[in-house]
Parts: sequence; structure tokens; C-alpha cells
Amino acid sequence: MSTSASPSTPATSVRPLSLGVIFLTLYIDLIGFSIVFPLGPDLLRHYLATDGQSGLLLSLLTGIDNLARSLGNTTHLPEVLFGGIVASVFSVLQFIFAPFWGTLSDRVGRRPILLYTVAGTALSYALWAVSGSFWLFLAARVLAGLFGGNLSVATAAVADVTSRAERSKAMGLVGAAFGLGLVTGPLVGALSAKFNLLDTWPALAAWGVNPFTVPALVAFALSVVNVFWIRARFSETLPPASAGRSAEPRLRNPLRAILGLDNAAIRGANLVGFLYQLAFVAMEASLVFVSAERFHYGPMDNGKLMGFLGVCSIITQGYIVRKLIGRVKETRLLAIGLLFSTAGLLGVGFAPTPGVLYAAVAALAFGGGLINPANTGLISLYATAEEQGRVLGIYRSLGSLARAVTPICAGILYWTAGASTLYTVAAVLALAACAATFRLPQPAR
Repeated sequence: MSTSASPSTPATSVRPLSLGVIFLTLYIDLIGFSIVFPLGPDLLRHYLATDGQSGLLLSLLTGIDNLARSLGNTTHLPEVLFGGIVASVFSVLQFIFAPFWGTLSDRVGRRPILLYTVAGTALSYALWAVSGSFWLFLAARVLAGLFGGNLSVATAAVADVTSRAERSKAMGLVGAAFGLGLVTGPLVGALSAKFNLLDTWPALAAWGVNPFTVPALVAFALSVVNVFWIRARFSETLPPASAGRSAEPRLRNPLRAILGLDNAAIRGANLVGFLYQLAFVAMEASLVFVSAERFHYGPMDNGKLMGFLGVCSIITQGYIVRKLIGRVKETRLLAIGLLFSTAGLLGVGFAPTPGVLYAAVAALAFGGGLINPANTGLISLYATAEEQGRVLGIYRSLGSLARAVTPICAGILYWTAGASTLYTVAAVLALAACAATFRLPQPAR
């Protein structure tokens, strides 16, 4: 890949290969990232059984139980709160570090930062593989959060190699990689978790091997493959004229960096994205509870439901969006997506039958499939070539903030006020985001 092409006028012969390389980089990374998703409840039960009887973990559990009693629910709420706290550690670190990695990639290039972050992620999976205690597992999640800048850097690379006219369409490819990875990863995680090395070699427990070592090793292997793939095929995309011209990549207060953006259009698009992420993560954190409570869905049924969501998302972002971009303005696509998401959230919250639930999930997937590439494309188009990594890192950072606070808040609201109340609040947030889109300018081409 040539590095001399301007981001606004890239070499046509290079672009298809560039996007294909970026797609596979993201896909491999997201498979490893999402392997842990279906293991959450079993991971929590395992570490609660092994480490939850003494020390700091016991104190944390006692506090959570007391909070659950004060909120009038002691059935599932303690597990929800504990799981939310563990997930929040990873998300908070991504919130802090995503802008840092993005800004650093604006100075030194996308390729070296991708190599650093993917290698760091591989180390986190290696640590998870020998996490015989909860605290080692938590340390592995901390390490993963520290190096969780891959998505924003790869997205900035997409901006480097596409023209302004094709920017939002190309962001649909990022969304398709994300959706495909999030469909494949949980399936790989569920299948690999069936193999417990301790069943055959129980003495390995002394080395930290645990029931989830095989999924961790699979994620580690994928990350190692990704490192070699990036080294072999990922040529630098940052134009030499743009290198080193961004702000100094210092770790700052992320909220100050977000609020201090001097571009009103970028601030507005970030507000839209943040409100939508709050609503979407609330759904993501509670959907399997809704289906289990109302329709008695088990793991297999919920797996099919989540797979349906992922497939609909892939079709929307990989095909439908690419057809619509160029014919429909990004701001209008964003508003349409948010209206579909609002309807989908209300549909899930009040679904009387499984058929209505599936229709609502399809509406959510279609809405999200429009929102993500349209909003990412807008932010990239509002920004200059020298700050793509920084502004896209801030955007991903806000998504991490939503993932840090929403699971706990959504869990409390769900188990104390019910699904209908939670999804009504989420729908209001999505509708507020839709209203905010009418203040966004259409970017120049």
C-alpha cells in the first residue's frame, strides 16, 4: 500500500486491498474480544465459588448483597451488579485509553499502534489462560482495557484510505466486521468452553489453568495470528504530510478532552452517539433476561436470538448501508436509524409474543446498522486529516463510557422497576438522540 496518497484522493488500485486488510484485522480482533461474552455467568460463578469466601472479594459481595436488599431484590440483582462491576473495569480503561491510542496513531502511524495494541491484547489473553484466581482474571481484563484501542485506530485507517464521498460507505464495512466478529466470537467461545483441561490433567490447576483456559488460548492464538497478519499485510495508511501534526498524545481527563472539542459538529455527533449507546447497551445488558422471564428462553434460545441480531446487523451494515450511502444524506440516515431503534426498544419492552420480540430485534439491528456507519462517517468527515485518530478515539471512548455505567444502572432499573420501564427509558434516550440529529450540519464532500 502506498503511503503517499492523500486521504481525500487515494490511489484507486490500492483502496480495495486496504479495506480488505482492515476488515480482516478487525474481524480477527473482534472474534477474540467477544469469545468471553457467553462465558460471563459461568466465569462469575466459578470465581465466586473459588475466591468469594474471604478477603476483599467477600467484602465486595457483602456490599452488593446489602445494596440488593435495600433495593428490594435479592434474586438476580447481586449477580447483575457484580457482573456489571467486572465489565465496567474494562470499559472505564477503554474510555481513558482509546483517545490516547488514537492520538498517538495520528503522530506515529496506524500500523505500529495496531501492532502494540494487538500484542498487548494477546498478553491479556495469555494472563487469562493462567488466571487461577479472580484477581488474576481481573488483572487480565485491566490489561485488555489498557490496550483496547484497536477499533478506533483501524477506523482511522479506513478514513485514511477513502475519499470523503465514500467515507460513510466504508464505515459500513467496519460495522460489518464488528457484527460478523460478534456473531463468530461467542460461538467460538461457547464451543471451546466445552473443553476443560482440568478434567484430563487436574494437576495443571497448580499453574493457574482453569475451566476457561481453552477459550483464553483460542483468543490468544487469534491475537498472535493478527499480529503476524498486520506485520505482513498492513502497510501504513497515515499520509506522511499528516504524521506528527496532531496534538501531543498525553493521557488527559477524557471528559475534558471530549467537552474541549472546538468543533461544534463533532460535539453534536458525539452527543447523538452517546445517547444512542446508553439506550443500546441497556438493551444489550438485559435482552436475555427479558426473553428468559417472558418466554422461558434457555441458553440455546438466547444464542439464536443474539445470532439473529448479529446477522441482521451484518446484512444492514455490509449491504443495505452501502447501497443507501450516496443516495441518502448521513444526517437523514442517522435520524431514520434512531427512529427504528426507538420502535425496536419499545417493541422489546412490551413484546407479548416471541414473534414480536424477533421483529423488535430486527428493527434494532436495522436501526443500529444505519446509525453506526452514518455517525462514524459524519465524525470523520467533520474532522481534519490530521486528527482522525484523536476524534474517532474520543467517539469510541464515549461508547466505552456508556458500557461502563449502563449495565449496572440498567440492571438496577430492570430488577426493581421491570423491563417495560427500562425499555421506555431507553426509547426516550434514542428519541432524544434523534431530535439532536436535526442540529447536525451535512458535511461538505
